Amino acid sequence: MQTNLSSKLTSKYQATIPAKVRGCIGLKAGDSISFEITNDKKVILRKVTHLDLEFAKALEGTLSEWLSEYDEEAYNDL
Repeated sequence: MQTNLSSKLTSKYQATIPAKVRGCIGLKAGDSISFEITNDKKVILRKVTHLDLEFAKALEGTLSEWLSEYDEEAYNDL
């Protein structure tokens, strides 16, 4: 069964996540969320887990080669 829900963007491009969605994925105030954009331009929203955060933290030190101002300019629209 598919449920369609919507929310309106504010002038600051913020939106409220509907209560049904928050309940479905167990979101609480202060939680982090991630957005995955598929090739066919669909967006998947999910709650970031502790494991996701630990993985990102572990990778952080290995990505320093991409921290130059040139990289920022080259990839800022991704």
